[in-house]
Amino acid sequence: MRLQKYMAEAGVASRRKCEDLIQAGRVKVNGQVAVLGTCVEPQQDLVELDGKPLGESQRKVTVILHKPRGVMCTAQDPQGRPTVGEYVRDLPARVYNAGRLDYDSEGLLVMTNDGELAYRLTHPKFCMDKTYSAICDGLLTKEQIAALEQGVLLEDGPTHPAKVEEVYRLRNGNTAFNITIHEGRNRQVRRMLEAVGHETLALKRVALGPLRLGDLPSGAYRPLTDQEWDALHAWLESH
Repeated sequence: MRLQKYMAEAGVASRRKCEDLIQAGRVKVNGQVAVLGTCVEPQQDLVELDGKPLGESQRKVTVILHKPRGVMCTAQDPQGRPTVGEYVRDLPARVYNAGRLDYDSEGLLVMTNDGELAYRLTHPKFCMDKTYSAICDGLLTKEQIAALEQGVLLEDGPTHPAKVEEVYRLRNGNTAFNITIHEGRNRQVRRMLEAVGHETLALKRVALGPLRLGDLPSGAYRPLTDQEWDALHAWLESH
């Protein structure tokens, strides 16, 4: 693994800033001042920043999980239903979900042991976009789309404006579309659709800020790409 990638995943800074730290001579690997291009084995090599080791126990682990439908976003479920933790048991650290998807929904879920990252991904004041691929019953009309994009009134207050895109009618008469929201209220998309007269038949989160689900299979997880880390760090540094 490239040294700057290891440092970025350890939560030191963005990959580019880690490169600056390396070039400034502030990073050592196994007692030797590191240079750009250095590779490390996380389980074997000692990496130090300003004389302080980045131990494996300190290393932050973050992955994207494709949460399946019918899985709980809790550590344990009293009813014995499967939980997201069961899908990441083989990771080298215990991670937790940053945010939630309801039992009947699937899609992108960040799993991490980085408390600061989890806080920034989930706190309403940071307003990270959340994009869902949805199917609702019947025809979603232009008037209903306009209502969603203006914000609808729910029992816990009006929603922020949403963005509705890629709308098309399915052969069975239902409507498929993408919807992007900025809040994280409980079952928000489902309640928004109910407010304009529709039942949600399927809901999958396909993006969270700069992170994309892509073709990750249901139940599988993957590390963030270098490009995702850079985009995420840039977003974090701007908020």
